[in-house]
This record gives sequence, C-alpha cells and structure tokens, in this order.
Amino acid sequence: MDDRHTAADAVRAGLTAARKSLPPFLFYDAEGSRLFDRITELPEYYLTRAEHDIFAAHGDAMVAAAAARAGGPLTVLELGAGSATKTEVLLRALVRRQGRTRFVPADVSPEAVDAAAMRLACTAPELDVRPCVGTHRDAFAMARALDGPVLVLFIGSSIGNYDDGPATELLAEMRGVAGDRGAVLLGTDLRKPLDVLLPAYDDAAGVTAAFNKNVLARINGELGGRFDLDAFRHVALWNDEASSVEMHLESLCAQRVRIDALEMDVAFEAGERIHTESSHKYDDARVARLLEGAGLARLAVYRDDAERFAVHLAGAASTAR
Repeated sequence: MDDRHTAADAVRAGLTAARKSLPPFLFYDAEGSRLFDRITELPEYYLTRAEHDIFAAHGDAMVAAAAARAGGPLTVLELGAGSATKTEVLLRALVRRQGRTRFVPADVSPEAVDAAAMRLACTAPELDVRPCVGTHRDAFAMARALDGPVLVLFIGSSIGNYDDGPATELLAEMRGVAGDRGAVLLGTDLRKPLDVLLPAYDDAAGVTAAFNKNVLARINGELGGRFDLDAFRHVALWNDEASSVEMHLESLCAQRVRIDALEMDVAFEAGERIHTESSHKYDDARVARLLEGAGLARLAVYRDDAERFAVHLAGAASTAR
C-alpha cells in the first residue's frame, strides 16, 4: 500500500495497469474489518492463534527486553491495530511493569479503532488510549509528536503484504519512530507445507472469498462502481519464486464495468485477474536481511511450539546490545 494514495487514486491506478491490481488497504472498511475478524476465528486460519500463543508464552519477556532498552516508560504504537485483541496480552504485561501506559492503536478503519478503544476502556482502564484513524504515515506523525521511546508493533504478518524493498523502507520508518531507546516488534508467518498455507486463504466456509470480494463492494459503495460480485471468483495460489500466497479476483466472463466517480469503464477478459494481496512467507535469513537493511538489529525471536509463526524484537542497530 502507498499511504499517499486515496482510495480513488489507488483504484484508478490499479485498474488501468497492464496487470490489474488493488492494494490491500481497500479491504478494511467496516464490512471488511468485520469479515477479517471472522477470518481470524476460522479453523484454517492458524496465524492469529499462533501469534496469540507466542504473546501469551513470551509477552513478559518481550516487554522486559524492550523496557530494558527504553530506560523509562514506553509508548506503544500498533500499526494496523484492528480490534487490538492480541495486543491486549502485551499491553497488560507492560502495565504490570511500568504502570499506566500510553497506547496508540492506528488503523484505516474508524470502526475498528473505535471498537478497540471502547473495549480497552472497559477491560484495561490503566491504558491511556489515543486512537489514530489513518495511514501509517499519519500514525508515524502522531507518534513523533509524543515524548519518550516508542515500542512499534507491526504484527499479524502484515509485513508480508509488502515486497522486500517497500518492506525495508517501512521498517526503516518504524526504526526512526521508535528512536534509539525504543524497539520494533515484528510478526512474520513462516514457510510451511501448502496444505496448511493455502486453506488459510481459501477457507471452506467462504469467508475469505467474501472478504476479497468486499473490495469490489467497497468500490461500488464509495465510487459508484457497477461490479457484479457474482461475476468474479476468489482465487488463492502459491507463488514459490516470491514465497508468497497471492489472492486474486478472477472475472468469470468478458465484461465492462463502469465506475461513475472515476468516469471510467474497466474492461475484463474472461479469466482475467485482479491481484488484491500478496502474503509473503519467511525464513530466518530473509527476515534478518529486512531488518539489517532498515538499520535494525534483532534482539530476540520467539516462535510458537509448532514453529508456524515468529515474532521478532528489534532495535536500532547502533544502540542494540
């Protein structure tokens, strides 16, 4: 996702390209956020459970390592926070260590951020919750205006939506926001057999298919699109060269779709696809290259018992110890 683009800019650019694509941030309107929350509860979608297990087992150790660098109270910034359900485990560990803790949940979905803030106000009153609705750039600007070191959370393997070049650039921005005494906590999904990977993106109940098609529904609702959702099918496939699961929307027929707000018609051939998401899967060496390229040094890595997922704690390379 390019944070500078509005939804309209992204749709125009993506659907006029030689290979049509739409950026993943378009998934997350109110309905998309609701569908993603359902996805995280599906039996096929192991990622959320694996990462939650890591936080439950190692949250205190993560917080202790980050606090040792900080030398004072940490502010927590979570990018793409959504409902922030998993994060609450870490936040409670930090509250136990430093008392009242400032938490900035950032997301493009106002509904998700509002729901997280309302829930935490009831379940964790020790938190000073300061929601940020907007892009990563908006979240970084808000965090830079706050005093003290920052623990930046980019979990859920959201980094997997980026190719390695943009991922390194984003991590470098996180390093700048965290500062010399802060830290970055990065979640990465690991390579594994395809019979585990692919069902996580093409579940039997069809929730992921509905989530994917919701991009078209959003274009219809916000930009006057005329997409017939039944004229497209959800496709999930493995790209071994890129080490990623890709999601596409495939046109089931030759068609032209009007988008009123953009004053454009989009032509599709039968079988033509819109690429909506890549979810890269990592090994240890690849993550090390990303962190090093961003000026970060890995301080610790934590994995679930089945070694399906990994969470990496990193700090500025010049100050790591």
